[in-house]
Formats: sequence, C-alpha cells, structure tokens
Amino acid sequence: MLARRLLIAAAAAIFAFPVLAQDKSIVVASTTSTQDSGLFGYILPLFKNATGIDVKVVAQGTGQALDTGRRGDADVVFVHAKSAEEKFLSEGFGVKRYPVMYNDFILVGPKSDPVGVKGTKDIVKALTAIKDKGASFVSRGDRSGTHIAEIKLWTMAGIDIGKDRGPWYKEIGQGMGAALNIASASNSYVLSDRGTWLSFKNRGDLEIVVEGDKRLFNQYGVMLVNPAKHPAVKTTLGQQFIDWLISPEGQTAIANYKIDSNQLFYPNANDPGA
Repeated sequence: MLARRLLIAAAAAIFAFPVLAQDKSIVVASTTSTQDSGLFGYILPLFKNATGIDVKVVAQGTGQALDTGRRGDADVVFVHAKSAEEKFLSEGFGVKRYPVMYNDFILVGPKSDPVGVKGTKDIVKALTAIKDKGASFVSRGDRSGTHIAEIKLWTMAGIDIGKDRGPWYKEIGQGMGAALNIASASNSYVLSDRGTWLSFKNRGDLEIVVEGDKRLFNQYGVMLVNPAKHPAVKTTLGQQFIDWLISPEGQTAIANYKIDSNQLFYPNANDPGA
C-alpha cells in the first residue's frame, strides 16, 4: 500500500511539471499610444502565433510604465521617452534599451483655428501663439512620453508652463484617447502622437494644424526589466518578445500595421542611435 501511494505521488509530481511549464505569458508595461493606436491588437497575435507566448499589456503613460518596471510588476517596458528610458537604465532597473520604431507628434486643434497656425510647421511658434492668445489647450499631465515631449516643447518656446499657465491650460492626468476626447468636446488644441490620432474616431471639429517639424519626432524603445533587481522577471520569455520586435519578422509586422492605408509606425531597430 505504501509503495502504491509513493507511485501515485511520483506520478502526480511528474504530471505537475508540464502544467507549470505551460505558463508562457509575460507582462509588458507600455504606453497608451501603442494600445490606443491598435498596434498591440495587430502584432501580439502574430507574436503569439510565432512563439506561443501570451502578452498581458499594462497601458500607462511612459512615466507610470517605467515605475511599474521599477516595482518589478512587469517583465518588459515598451515606451517613448528616451531620456527617461536612459535614466531607468542608469538606475539599474533595465538590462538594455533597444530602439524599435518611430512616428511623430502632431498638434491637433479646432478647424476654426483661433490662433491661426493651421498649415504651419513651427511647433514652437504655434505653442507661443496658443499661450499668448489664451486659447484652450489640453495637456495629458500624466508623465507620459507625450507629456514629457509637450513640456520640452513649451521650454523650447521659452515658456515655463508651470508658472505661465492659466485657465486656458487644462491638465487632465489621463491617456491620449481621453485627451483627444476632451479636446474634441471643448474645441481645444492638444499634442497627440500620430498613431493614436489616426485610430481616433471621435474627432468632432478637430484636425491636424501643425505637423512636420523635426522637433516632433517620436522614438519608441523596449527594455527587459533587470532580473538582478527583481528575480521574478521572466527573463527568457521577456527577451523573446524583445528579440521578436527587433527581428525582421517583428519589424515587418510593425510596418504593415495601417489604418486606411496610413502607416502608423516606422520600424528602425537597425538604427543604433535611435
């Protein structure tokens, strides 16, 4: 009887291992723009088909996504604020940063364009005009990559938005989709990433008013959370996701994601300086 019990226990242990091995999933902390644009909905099924790995996305502003990585609550971070990403690495929370893709930011505003900047390419002059005329402007205010870029652009315009803001400046602390919805409802200007704008349906009277300024360039990078800081990080699976993103297969998938024939992101994993 004892021998039989031992045999059953041994068999149970053997069959338990495949169950554990089947947990092929990772958590990726990423930006609302990669989620709201529909990119993940397009590429993640392709990734799972290639690897069998499930990806659970936590969509946040870049600052929040990096904090999620700092706490060890994600295996990978996929964001768009290079200076913040480099700080994450210097603090020892990331293993290595890989460039993945880029697009650009655009200034969106009401068709009536009360500050008269429609069709221009100088984002600094446009922001200066918005501030000088007190035109309604919606800021994400959430430490996202878009918010970081916005603050940098105000600084380039010689405006300390923390001191110079007035009732015209609406800081909402929400994602890109919410910011566009609020801008649409209030006929306000807003800085958006192009990907989210192209997938956004509730435009109302909003349209692109400023685009094409090289200062609106928007680079995305991906990093594995450092397992030396957080041993629970799924290093092998997380690195598989990164390797796929920067592989020819992953880069092609990113390039192939389009809305109404418009390409939303441009792969550039082969650019070491990106």
